[in-house]
Amino acid sequence: QVQLVESGGGLVQAGGSLRLSCAASGRSFSSYAMGWFRQAPGKEREFVAYISRGGGYTRYADSVKGRFTISRDNVKNTVYLEMNSLKPEDTAAYYCAADTNPVGSTTHVDDYDYWGQGTQVTVSS
Repeated sequence: QVQLVESGGGLVQAGGSLRLSCAASGRSFSSYAMGWFRQAPGKEREFVAYISRGGGYTRYADSVKGRFTISRDNVKNTVYLEMNSLKPEDTAAYYCAADTNPVGSTTHVDDYDYWGQGTQVTVSS
């Protein structure tokens, strides 16, 4: 069983920055690939960023490429999402997720086994 707890969301003006954190329980964190997803009201949950088990490979949605950075600390069992140049369209609930049997760099919601409760990010114009 893996528990994921996100933090760091909030209200920010357009052009601002936020750093999300996701703390994971358990001793196998370094064996999981991790992802960040987001879901706006009335929309489906969508992929934002992926990081491999060791952190050496990352992948981003086109909409955030160049603005967001995913990273992880396998000693602290934590994955981060640094978000810069935020836009109103980035407003959503952000979720971290763990892929405990990673095969490739998946962007599909169904490939992730555990999810956090989400943290709200609101970007005002």
